Amino acid sequence: MTAFDPSETTTLEKQAYEAFGRGELTLAAQQFGELLEHQPDAVHLHYMKGLAHKYLREWSDSLHHNLRAQALKGGFDESMAWNAGIAATALGDWAQARNQWTQCGIGIPEGDGPIESDFGLVSIRLNAWGRGETVWARRIDIVRARLLNVPLPESGHRLFDIVLHDGAPTGRRRTGNGDRTAPVFNALDTLASSEFRTFVAFVHCATPEDLNDLTEATLPGIGYVEDWTSSLVHYCLRCSYGTPHDHDETGESKADGWNAERNLGIGAQGKAAVVRLLEEWVSRGPGRRIDGIETPDHAPPERVESHAWWRGNDEEEEEEGT
Repeated sequence: MTAFDPSETTTLEKQAYEAFGRGELTLAAQQFGELLEHQPDAVHLHYMKGLAHKYLREWSDSLHHNLRAQALKGGFDESMAWNAGIAATALGDWAQARNQWTQCGIGIPEGDGPIESDFGLVSIRLNAWGRGETVWARRIDIVRARLLNVPLPESGHRLFDIVLHDGAPTGRRRTGNGDRTAPVFNALDTLASSEFRTFVAFVHCATPEDLNDLTEATLPGIGYVEDWTSSLVHYCLRCSYGTPHDHDETGESKADGWNAERNLGIGAQGKAAVVRLLEEWVSRGPGRRIDGIETPDHAPPERVESHAWWRGNDEEEEEEGT
């Protein structure tokens, strides 16, 4: 638009909202920007542009437009405060983040720097714009959480990563024993990458006790050993990594239903620690075998502007935690 035309402005605003609703964030941000050239004091336009930049992970722009929307509104708005707090946290602007959380009435530890506390167990959906997996995490901040599961290598994440998550949950997830649920939040960005890489190990465990001995074992450099055998059912993990083995129709290798072929995700600082852990485990019992150790590294998948992935259905998820 070269001049202010109310009808063209109305059309462009409708197009901007529609683009946002389709998940076309780059286009939406551009169109909201064009509208602001002619309506620089429009609160809702600053809010929407800040929101689009949030999901684009363009944190400086998101913070700028949310703060501008707050200033123009002149009063407290919870959504603006949350979005400003998220952007300030991403930028490490702890004074601004603390200011926003205080406005929201959230109790936070005193101090000037990062917020370090325990805000409870949550489930985090990684790479929510794609086919993201969900993992358990401990919130250390209003919108920061430390991952407690070993993520799939394809996720580009690691055990103990600190991620920035969105403010509104998109569902709930049952804990392992099923006695309670925890909110599911979409991860928005990785703020601190862990030194614990993901290793994939394939082992032969004659009995469940053999597996328990391995998952409970500890060594320096080992963060966590997770049994992925039954939790990753959408494809054969061994086949995907080229580890030779035989299939049977039931997927079980013993009459009692115990599958001796176990697929493990191990969060470790290096392969030497994984090899030592597994070799010591093999030496402690008969019938134990290492079939393979893989050390895949993947970058996080590219964000695709294809749908409004940030919207949840507020329905309780039925999956169980590990």
